[in-house]
Amino acid sequence: MLALARKAEDPAGWGSLLRQVANAIRSDNTLSRFLESPRIAADAKSAVLSKALGDRVPRLFLRFLQQLVKNRRQMLIPTIANEYDTLLDASEGIVHATVTVARATGEEETAMIGERLSKVVGKKVVPHVSVDPSIIGGVVVRIGDTVMDGSVRRKLAKLRRRMGTGRA
Repeated sequence: MLALARKAEDPAGWGSLLRQVANAIRSDNTLSRFLESPRIAADAKSAVLSKALGDRVPRLFLRFLQQLVKNRRQMLIPTIANEYDTLLDASEGIVHATVTVARATGEEETAMIGERLSKVVGKKVVPHVSVDPSIIGGVVVRIGDTVMDGSVRRKLAKLRRRMGTGRA
């Protein structure tokens, strides 16, 4: 699908369309049940998709969705949307980081965290911030399998071990 979107010179737009379809499937029980029902023929589902999306999406995008329906893979659209986003980000040098902080941050602080991480990683980093007061202070960053723990909690535990209390 990414190759088709690149051919159409709109990979971000296709990603947005795919995300919208995936969100509709997740949020609308009627649509979800309609698409997953084995009692409704694939041709009928394709016709409904064509009528609903035909003039709103590129023809190749619609044909991709219809092919998923034909192959009985339509319920994988949310998963495909996630993977598409991952592939698109990877191709554009964007990585996502889970950033844990002790207190809530504002937009300015979040942007600063993203900029600093981008310098360290060498790619554009999109931070996803969560709050966990138990880290006391500092920050814990997870990018893929890599964890950078700069929390006060870890530093205190390290100090305890060095002082010989043995409690971590």
